[in-house]
Amino acid sequence: MANILLIDDERGIRNTLGEILTMEGYNVTVAEDGAKGIEAFTNGDFDAVLTDIKMPNMDGMEVLSKLTEMKPDCPVIMISGHGDIDTAVECIKKGAYDFIQKPPDLNRVTITLKNAVEKGALVVETKTLKKKVAHTYDMVGDSAPMQRVRDMIAKVAATDARVLILGANGTGKELVARALHENSPRAKCPFVEVNCAAIPSELIESELFGHEKGAFTSAVKQRIGRFEQASGGTLFLDEIGDMSLPAQAKVLRALQEKTITRVGGEKEIKVDVRVVAATNKNLAEEIKAGNFREDLYHRLSVIIINVPTLNERADDIPALASYFLSQVAQEMNVPEKKISPEAIEALKKINWTGNIREFRNVMERLTILASAEITADDVSNYARPIG
Repeated sequence: MANILLIDDERGIRNTLGEILTMEGYNVTVAEDGAKGIEAFTNGDFDAVLTDIKMPNMDGMEVLSKLTEMKPDCPVIMISGHGDIDTAVECIKKGAYDFIQKPPDLNRVTITLKNAVEKGALVVETKTLKKKVAHTYDMVGDSAPMQRVRDMIAKVAATDARVLILGANGTGKELVARALHENSPRAKCPFVEVNCAAIPSELIESELFGHEKGAFTSAVKQRIGRFEQASGGTLFLDEIGDMSLPAQAKVLRALQEKTITRVGGEKEIKVDVRVVAATNKNLAEEIKAGNFREDLYHRLSVIIINVPTLNERADDIPALASYFLSQVAQEMNVPEKKISPEAIEALKKINWTGNIREFRNVMERLTILASAEITADDVSNYARPIG
């Protein structure tokens, strides 16, 4: 149920609108002038505000300025009996959601308020999701190996140089790719990820380059491929060591010519993407075995970034434990677990074959199973790593 603040110096308007909005299911708080409205807003949590413009002590325009400064995402609807187009335009320019003339049309008030509350909720939800996404891709740790990775990202991100990211499973290669993108001039354009290992070899070309309608039996309509989707931004080819040789040949051509051709098509399409690739395989051995093209390797590896294993950056374990325990507690909506120094030392002695991915799972397990403070015994009982 949404909370609404109604500010108006006319008692009749306050009573009528207050009753109508209450009947519509809103929690309504009323204030008889701007100053009292600001006081109520400061002490409450409101989803939308309706305010008159002409009021004693503090007029609605000043109220609007203060409200948007205090809580920019809260929609403010202006109501006035002295309205004209210039006044309405000024209100909107100063951040009002809408402007309604007196006497207010009650249907318009309720519809406008409903839309304003929904928009405000969407804005808050979007910001929350963006924070969660940003939080998901944090690079945690200040160990020497991680500082080297950060230094390399700082040097390379601003360029269009192709980057090959090497590292074992679970080390965070995607985080490095996203950091390269987010710190580049392409940051406002798409970051498109393709997991080459997860796509069947017969479909990888369609996935990367798209296809024309009728190109094959199931191609019932035209499809835009990942190269085109990433236009202006970054294309992240994860697990590129698992890509088929025919697809490798087409990727090589796309990198050389900066053009692609959809499956079943003839038209060459120019593409402007920065390609970042990653693999957990030893590509030198794959080249010797005939599984990976040497010319593609040289195209991709203008810059090579090696991501350290967790065993190589054990000094980051205290920071990672704190980070993941906080994250897991928020996701589960439970109190965050404390962790003893002895438990940290026990974690440092583990052989983390699954790297950060495994470590995060262990933090989740300890949050569920351990006592209020995670002890070395809890680590011994519940971590149960492989190897």
